[in-house]
Amino acid sequence: MCQTFDHTAPQCPQLQHRGYGQQPSANLALSNISSTGTVDWFPNIGANKHVTPDLAGLAASEPYLGNNNLHVGDGKGLPISHIGHTKIYTPHRSFTLSNVLHVPKIKKLLLSVQKFYLDNNVYFEFHHFVFYVKDLNTNEILLSGQSQDGLYALTRSSVTSVPQAY
Repeated sequence: MCQTFDHTAPQCPQLQHRGYGQQPSANLALSNISSTGTVDWFPNIGANKHVTPDLAGLAASEPYLGNNNLHVGDGKGLPISHIGHTKIYTPHRSFTLSNVLHVPKIKKLLLSVQKFYLDNNVYFEFHHFVFYVKDLNTNEILLSGQSQDGLYALTRSSVTSVPQAY
């Protein structure tokens, strides 16, 4: 395990010799990010919907009229307020997030790995400290993220999320 703190996992010489690739370049202007000041999405293999606490980050949202709640790990049911859409933008491609649930009481933006896969023709590759989102046909790395406090995250340094009607 590397004990040096002057680089990130994708740039770690000890990880590179094990086949870990470089993180894609993502010099992005972060305008119109969300009102929470973050665009950190946390990929979740157990989630069947994308979830956000930030209504301003959704485009074409509409009120949720059902009576379902989002159930979280401790068993609590959190009310769903709206359903909408958004996109994640990178310098070379945008990714669709459809049917995103707006749950004001959720603490993190959850990215359903399965929905993201189906909507964007990609796959996820998880490693110890890093993960990659790759094109299903070319295997090209399209996004990458690192582990933060035991959770994998797509952060500001790799993406920007801007509401856009479509």
